Amino acid sequence: MTEHRFSERQACKLLEMDRSSYRYEPKPDKNGPLRQELVALAKRHPRYGYRMLASKLKDRGWVANHKRIERLYRQEHLMMRRLKRKRLTRVPQPMTDVDRANQEWSMDFVADGLATGRAIRALTVIDSYTRESPAIEVDFSLTSRRVTRVLEWIIEQRGKPERIRVDNGPEFTSRHFLSWCEQRGIGVIHIQPGRPMQNGRVESFNGRFRHECLNANWFVTLQDAKVKIEEWRCEYNHERPHSSLGYLAPAVFAARGPFAAAMIDTAGARRVQAQDELATLGLDTPPRRQRMASMAAKGRIEVLC
Repeated sequence: MTEHRFSERQACKLLEMDRSSYRYEPKPDKNGPLRQELVALAKRHPRYGYRMLASKLKDRGWVANHKRIERLYRQEHLMMRRLKRKRLTRVPQPMTDVDRANQEWSMDFVADGLATGRAIRALTVIDSYTRESPAIEVDFSLTSRRVTRVLEWIIEQRGKPERIRVDNGPEFTSRHFLSWCEQRGIGVIHIQPGRPMQNGRVESFNGRFRHECLNANWFVTLQDAKVKIEEWRCEYNHERPHSSLGYLAPAVFAARGPFAAAMIDTAGARRVQAQDELATLGLDTPPRRQRMASMAAKGRIEVLC
């Protein structure tokens, strides 16, 4: 203003600045000593938050509100940086209908323990259509290379699948497993994290496996566990009736082929039709409806409309 001989009003108007802003003089920092003490404490205790630091300052005779301490704590950037956990995101993978063997396999892991307390793991593999379990691999540790060796053995016995449905465990997301599937032309379906129902078939199998085998047996050694689990797997495949297969054993259902599936679909359609007819006649109280629908589906009674 002195050089160009402008008044304060003219200069502020030319710069579009308020005169009070021009006249403003910064006030001295009244929190200087407190700020220095806070920074020194934070360097000595880097894991303390502002509340603990405020308590330490109070013990040293400083009188300051916790909000004031928090403001200075943030201004000095004393907060510890917390790394956010990376969460895997995948598109939903609902279960789809399958109509032939080797169209889709499902795999998962089940954990148990020996009598000594040592943990063991079991890799369960099932055919989503026939519900057969071609293998249950048991060991203390099962890596992705061990998983692919088991799959290679199963492929030699019954052919390769079109796709495999798995969760997001490290064994199923490793480069080795993904490259192995890509080389053999096998698709991999990874379900969403925290959505086990998207792999419901193998989850149902694991429930039966734990209830009928793991909880019913006492494994003394690893070899003892392998023998007992293999005996249960053979019984499951060849003798145990499966409700979703018309109470046929999985191996029997697979041997009968499409004829068995057609019979199951026909029985289910007859059961639904009988329930609808009973509801029309007013005979649809829950106990009686179930009993008469079952008899009608088996051909023992005839419902007249």
